Amino acid sequence: MKLVKRHPLIALVNNYLIDSPAPSNLSYIWNFGSLLGTCLALQIITGVTLAMHYIGSVDLAFSSVEHIMRDVNSGWLIRYLHSNGAAFFFIFVYIHMAKALYYGSFRAPRILLWSIGVVIFLVMIITAFLGYVLPWGQMSYWGATVITNLLSAIPWIGTDLVEFIWGGFSVSNATLTRFFSLHFLLPFVLAALAFMHLIALHQNASNNPMGVSSKMDRVPFYPYYVFKDIVGFFVFFLILSIFVFFFPNALGHPDNSIPANPMQTPISIVPEFYLLPFYAILRAIPNKLLGVVAMLAAIFILFLLPYLESSRVRSSAFRPFMRIFFWLFAVNFLLLMWIGANHPEPPFILLGQLCTAFYFAYFLILVPLIGLIENTLSDLGTINPSKNTPQGLFCFLKSM
Repeated sequence: MKLVKRHPLIALVNNYLIDSPAPSNLSYIWNFGSLLGTCLALQIITGVTLAMHYIGSVDLAFSSVEHIMRDVNSGWLIRYLHSNGAAFFFIFVYIHMAKALYYGSFRAPRILLWSIGVVIFLVMIITAFLGYVLPWGQMSYWGATVITNLLSAIPWIGTDLVEFIWGGFSVSNATLTRFFSLHFLLPFVLAALAFMHLIALHQNASNNPMGVSSKMDRVPFYPYYVFKDIVGFFVFFLILSIFVFFFPNALGHPDNSIPANPMQTPISIVPEFYLLPFYAILRAIPNKLLGVVAMLAAIFILFLLPYLESSRVRSSAFRPFMRIFFWLFAVNFLLLMWIGANHPEPPFILLGQLCTAFYFAYFLILVPLIGLIENTLSDLGTINPSKNTPQGLFCFLKSM
């Protein structure tokens, strides 16, 4: 035990994974933090292995992926673990963020923790987009062309910026090489950000379903939550194995199994399913520049959330109005995902615009307004009994 406490590296692991105090009432919904760390490790290990056999050339990229699938020992397993692992990575991060929204984990004193988490989410989106281009299938090529072209909407520098990213006047070999390099580098940036996230979490410990912070009602992370996380690991790998061995391409787009052809445009160009909500927001606004601004604002507005929340109660478990609108927001997010997968035609255009309006209204209007209403009702409910007469209530409201 002395070695565990005194050795600098082992003591660090001990402080974060063994003796770290955690609230005693955490449910299984808190498992997704550790599952995200598992997904990141899985993506780095499989990604580095795939990079040993991948060739970042427009002439050989698609063939090298087929070579990995057919000729490399267990190459098909490594690739399917990587592609399906990325999908589960985003599913888990959405659940993890939804938990933070519902239980108020984004509020003080955990604003830094939330902000680092949003940065991680943003880097994940960039990394996923870069990785989507690498197989150099039809959807890879045209997805890269369409998404990078969005930057041309930026006034004055847009065209030059797009050509700088392309490394030429179109998506070409230079583009693929740059995307491959960045896709290899960014997961290690994610690992550094995840470590910073863990340090920020250690400062104030985890939030809990009650939303009440207390240093008294805590238990050590080991063995209570280590074994709970192990249960989550087994369930995750069971579900991941079902997809890898039985439905390996269920979460991908079939057009990406066709080699890239610049002369043939696919019927519909869509990103991976986990990026569809933001793609739907982009398409909901007819103006190209405003669409790009709205898509970016849909992510960056998360940084403002701790300052928009006005309620004195942290957890939505005790906020009936907020609970209703939270679930409406969750349904709206899934609707945006469904709309993004469909062609931009009636009725999906109008429905996408309505869902986009609700998305921003939730953060900018509903969150502060519901908090204000709940605070007012709470104040009215705690009026001194002597003021419960109409005259007393009038005087109380007048004093406000």
